[in-house]
Amino acid sequence: MTDFLDLAARGKTGWWRYPVAIVLALVLWLVFVTVAIVALELARVMPADITQALTRPSHIQVFYGATGGLFGLLLVALTLSVRLMHGKRFGDIVGVWSWRRLATGAGIWLVVCLLGGVIDFLLQPSGFSATASAATVTLAVWALPSLIVQTFTEEFIFRGYITQALLLATRRPLVSALLSGLAFGALHIPNGWPQAAGAVAFGVITALIAMRTGGVAFTFGLHLVNNLFGAVIVVSANDVFRGSPALITQETPNLMWLDATIPVVALAAALWFSGALRQLSPRPS
Repeated sequence: MTDFLDLAARGKTGWWRYPVAIVLALVLWLVFVTVAIVALELARVMPADITQALTRPSHIQVFYGATGGLFGLLLVALTLSVRLMHGKRFGDIVGVWSWRRLATGAGIWLVVCLLGGVIDFLLQPSGFSATASAATVTLAVWALPSLIVQTFTEEFIFRGYITQALLLATRRPLVSALLSGLAFGALHIPNGWPQAAGAVAFGVITALIAMRTGGVAFTFGLHLVNNLFGAVIVVSANDVFRGSPALITQETPNLMWLDATIPVVALAAALWFSGALRQLSPRPS
């Protein structure tokens, strides 16, 4: 984890700079969002039912367009804040980048998602129904760029900036990963306790993977496929993406804890495998 610690130590790292940078990023983000809303209003392209559309994935263009826009502006705001407060570059937070690592993470997680779906289907086939329609193509076109931005921003924040800050403060990888995972899981509490618990485990193990591989490329691949699969391939009736015209809709609330456990086991295997990923790309520059 030396590479990751070296990246974390770059720039100005006084402890007080981290909370100030987060507050500054939120202020910048609110300013950017306000400007964007005013621009959309002046252009008269703001939907009349914007409040409902933002919470309903069935409103594909608005939901995914807004998701990508909001997270994209947050990424810009935090990048500027980190530059101002720490003098850090974008790459200092992202860490060692490798497209092979990204593809490896994505491929592994696609297998995990497919396996989890098959297990659920064998246990409760009545909970699955085909929901593909012409709108599914539109969904895929809008969901892909939107979720690329959303998942990368979350990796940048949680596995990048926050995990680096915690590692500098504690010098203990496991403690840093645990705290980072708890912060990530807290954001998923509105989705229900099984998903929140799964998000904590996801956050803890992916933070350890990021520290071990020196960057967020591998974890970004995992995260992106996880969200794309849940939005476009098999959407859960109990998930944030519920209502999307995905290929398949799954309604198996009694299997929610199983669905939270399978990824944890798979992530533990991915953590073990991540040691080999250090050979797939150069050290940080």
